[in-house]
Amino acid sequence: MAVTLADVAAEAGVSKATVSRVFGTPDRVNAVTRARVLEVAERLGYAPDPTPRSSRTGSIGLIVPDIVNPFFPPMIKAVQRRARSRNYGVYLADSDAHPGEEAEAVAMMSKQVDGLIFWSSRLPADTLADVATRVPTVLVNRGAPGVPTVVASSEDGMRQAVEHLYALGHTRCAYVNAPRTVWSNQHRRAAVQRACKALSMELVELGPFAQSIEGGVQAADMVVAHGVTAAIANNDMTAVGLLLQLANRGLSVPGDISVVGVDDTYLAMVARPALTTVRIPVEEIGSIAVDLLIGMLHSGDKGEGGPVEVDTQLMVRDSTGPATERITWPTRPLPTLD
Repeated sequence: MAVTLADVAAEAGVSKATVSRVFGTPDRVNAVTRARVLEVAERLGYAPDPTPRSSRTGSIGLIVPDIVNPFFPPMIKAVQRRARSRNYGVYLADSDAHPGEEAEAVAMMSKQVDGLIFWSSRLPADTLADVATRVPTVLVNRGAPGVPTVVASSEDGMRQAVEHLYALGHTRCAYVNAPRTVWSNQHRRAAVQRACKALSMELVELGPFAQSIEGGVQAADMVVAHGVTAAIANNDMTAVGLLLQLANRGLSVPGDISVVGVDDTYLAMVARPALTTVRIPVEEIGSIAVDLLIGMLHSGDKGEGGPVEVDTQLMVRDSTGPATERITWPTRPLPTLD
């Protein structure tokens, strides 16, 4: 079998990104490490792909984790609109929130486009850094060393959500976590923790649960079992699942429990009750990501500055209200047996 970049990295005791830099941008690697990697590569018989990148295609690639999630269609339109205004086309790939599918999308797309935008990537940070050495790359709501990043700042929006619940008299709140691989959830969770600590609110963390309506349905009984009077879900789909199952259990929102989501998708407005949620400004973020990437393509700059942060904001609707006493399961009369 052919020797791979990963084989060289393992033998030399460095990351795959470092091996890529040795062959792509050797000036970014110190002399001692560069010599060790080259010695290992020669000994193992490794040779980098000699195929040069094609001339400019006038296209960029956009990779998202799930186009079924209502958060992503408006974002895709925003990226496409901005790219078109800059005379670029957009190729789209859906990774199904799976690192393997995402890696395959990168392999197929990277030779057909001038640059890549990853939105909420599930790939490891070193893999993303490796990709960025071979094709201009911008990350959105995800971080990796040395890769330009645009993030929706969790701090303001999540703090506003906690302060809103506190003002309504809530003292015990649940946070419904997404899977551990979801980078944005880590930051949202940390922001909620800090806000609750500052206000001396008790926080109950639940999950992880899938970022879906089904995940919210699954989480609802746990929310009630912990006796909280408010719950913050990691995204709108999870929050809508909470609304549905709480109603199925005979509980009133916001009469018995208040619910907050994150994203401000169309689901937030059509849900009943309408969902209080933290708005992520997808049009602004998409435009910034496109401009960053095209700027790199035109200037040849690697764009290694700090992340660009975009503020988030709480949108108050009908799913939050004054706190009640501790939630208990609704009592129902037992059926009469014949």
